[in-house]
Amino acid sequence: MNTKTLDQIKDKYYGEYGTPERDRLERELEALRIGFKIRSAREKMGITQAELANRIDKKRTFISKVENDGENITLKTLFDIVEHGLGGKLNIEVQI
Repeated sequence: MNTKTLDQIKDKYYGEYGTPERDRLERELEALRIGFKIRSAREKMGITQAELANRIDKKRTFISKVENDGENITLKTLFDIVEHGLGGKLNIEVQI
């Protein structure tokens, strides 16, 4: 059996790290991870999208969009959701 890693598959279909297509893919995946983490935290706290939206003065549909596609979220809004809406702490890591 010829087993491949996820990175090997991404290399084959999207190019290696540093190529425009691969960089676009990695950004999109990271945006999905952010949305997933927000949804998981909200569900763990037992609050609805509407309750979270109310805590940060946004609409429920906005929270739904963030959870399903966090790509166009500003840092300010991300901090508001995590710190004010969920009562958590946001840590951002920069890798060079």
